[in-house]
Amino acid sequence: MQVTDILNQADEQLQNQTNPFSDSPDTNLAYETQKGRMLWGKSDDILASGELDYLENKVNLIFTSPPFILNRKKKYGNETGEAYIKWLCDFGPLFKKMLTPNGSIVIELGNAWEPGQPVMSTLVMKALLEFQEKNGLYLCQEFIWNNPAKLPSPAQWVNIERSRVKDSFTKIWWLSPVTKPKACNLNVLQEYSNSMKNLLKRGSYNAGKRPSEHDISETSFLKNNGGAIPSNVLTYSNTASSDEYMNYCKLNKIALHPARMPADLARFFIKLLTDPNDIVLDPFGGSNTTGASAEELNRFWLSIEANDQYIKGSQGRFKDKLISSNF
Repeated sequence: MQVTDILNQADEQLQNQTNPFSDSPDTNLAYETQKGRMLWGKSDDILASGELDYLENKVNLIFTSPPFILNRKKKYGNETGEAYIKWLCDFGPLFKKMLTPNGSIVIELGNAWEPGQPVMSTLVMKALLEFQEKNGLYLCQEFIWNNPAKLPSPAQWVNIERSRVKDSFTKIWWLSPVTKPKACNLNVLQEYSNSMKNLLKRGSYNAGKRPSEHDISETSFLKNNGGAIPSNVLTYSNTASSDEYMNYCKLNKIALHPARMPADLARFFIKLLTDPNDIVLDPFGGSNTTGASAEELNRFWLSIEANDQYIKGSQGRFKDKLISSNF
């Protein structure tokens, strides 16, 4: 046996030892890469079937954006009204079964409006609260995703009657079965502002008591930590007119997913709450922004999607990384 064959065999053995999918069944497999798998089917059916029992207590992060609460059906599928709350809550035990003891669940939910009325529905808040309370989860932190490029909506009240301003944010809840899940904000530091850079360069700060009587010392603010701690208001636009995914869909005449999230949003939570080679699960994969972001950040990933067209299109995010596909 040649040296190259021995090295390749060793690499394959190492990959099989660390890859959580190496000995898993191929049921419902749509496609796979070296780091992840897309499964075709309804997430509640697949999670309850026992097919993923090999990942029980091994998933570090469930990051997902379920179909939004709406008062009418959309083509990408959604429950409506009170039925949505029960549907979402029923995922709690399925999610908790998958998580590591210090794992996290991050859910983005869009806003809803009462049909034909310029008033917001409270179903979103009810759904989040019931999901948290009925499943014994702690709310680690609430985030706001502000999308400044979002089109003005609801159009009737914003554009026509001019009685409301545009709705440009969605809520993101970080939940966990424990009060201290794995997390490190050093992984998501942002570039210092110019004023902070000048303070660090000057080496002095206006220390002392503030009107709140909080005493600020120079040592608290003059240490260079490599960046600023971000806030829980995350501003990311989703304005790309052309990317690998969109080009692939256009070339292959595949319908674009209508509710894609920006990759930066997925990257933020993956970096905050996981380490390389951790496992990330997205039960509502859509165009698989989560899987592609996890792959880019060297995490293992598993996504589930019921719509075959969205699965076909999501393959365009992986280019030459695909090692098998049933689509």
